[in-house]
Amino acid sequence: MSTVETNMGEDRKKKLLKKDVVSAFWRWTFFSHANYNYERLEATGVVHSMTPIIKRLYGDDPEAYKACLKRHMMFYNTEPHIGGVISGMFIAMEEERANGVPITDEMINGIKTGLMGPFAGIGDTLWQGTLTPILLAFGISLGIEGNLMGPLIYTILMFGIMFPVAYFMWMKGYSLGKSGIQSVLGGNLLRTIITGASALGAMVLGGLSASFVNVTSPAVIKVGEVQLGVQADILDKLLLGLLPLGVTLLTLYLLKNKKMKSTNVLLILMAIGVIGGVLGIL
Repeated sequence: MSTVETNMGEDRKKKLLKKDVVSAFWRWTFFSHANYNYERLEATGVVHSMTPIIKRLYGDDPEAYKACLKRHMMFYNTEPHIGGVISGMFIAMEEERANGVPITDEMINGIKTGLMGPFAGIGDTLWQGTLTPILLAFGISLGIEGNLMGPLIYTILMFGIMFPVAYFMWMKGYSLGKSGIQSVLGGNLLRTIITGASALGAMVLGGLSASFVNVTSPAVIKVGEVQLGVQADILDKLLLGLLPLGVTLLTLYLLKNKKMKSTNVLLILMAIGVIGGVLGIL
């Protein structure tokens, strides 16, 4: 093939511009859950984020355009920030497909269905189980003292960390493309990070429970002429903070093991508080 033919082939090649990929990122960041539903979960958010991509790659082919829309309306659900790496991957795959690379619907949807669960677990662990409790600890500590900087600091730190990480994962996924699966999931580093994040998140949640769950007992037990305070003389001697720990573990048990709704758990805790207050034991 001559140099001229090679150049002409390159000119005809469909290429995504960086602004297309970045535009898709912002659409996903703000609208991934805008039409969240039980049938397809985040699928409509995926299609909406893909709008600039689909227009660039298939704007001149109505049938391919519709096929791409249909392809990405399949069930999809993952954590949107860390999971953005998956979107970057299938955007790269769509670009290759639009240029004749034999990438099938099954390959693209296989990437999505195969990775959405693992990255949902990673993202939820890092965001909901680690970062959010840590930042809330800072914000709430200031807020309960009447300092309005508490919620402001939480908001600034959350978005200041979230957006850069999400953008990096999105663009990294696009640059890695298909080969990114092995690169991202290979080795033990990822498992080590998840384990460390889980442990840190558990410690932070434990600290928050001890600091902000306040349950005491004013009850007094009389043994002859001796009076024993249930809180100071018994419970605190056994384990400091035993009642707050018990309430926290009860809440966790009802939510996780019994699969109860949070509103029902709240009503149960309110009932325990009212009954305990009337009886003089809480």
